Amino acid sequence: MAHVATQSAHWSPRAAISGVLASIGGFLTSVALANSRFQKVQELQALSDEQLAERGMKREDIVQAVFSDAYWI
Repeated sequence: MAHVATQSAHWSPRAAISGVLASIGGFLTSVALANSRFQKVQELQALSDEQLAERGMKREDIVQAVFSDAYWI
């Protein structure tokens, strides 16, 4: 006599929603990385405090300086 073990996959709404949200998050991350403003922020963040001071900037002002014309901040 043979015994057959079967395993049925159960559909999970939580897993489906999680997968969709992960995909959307990945897309938004790739858009942000491609954005030249984001790259400019990264470049400025990589500078030392002394180099920023030479440009008349403080570290906490980087995002505002880069995005001020786009978002009126």
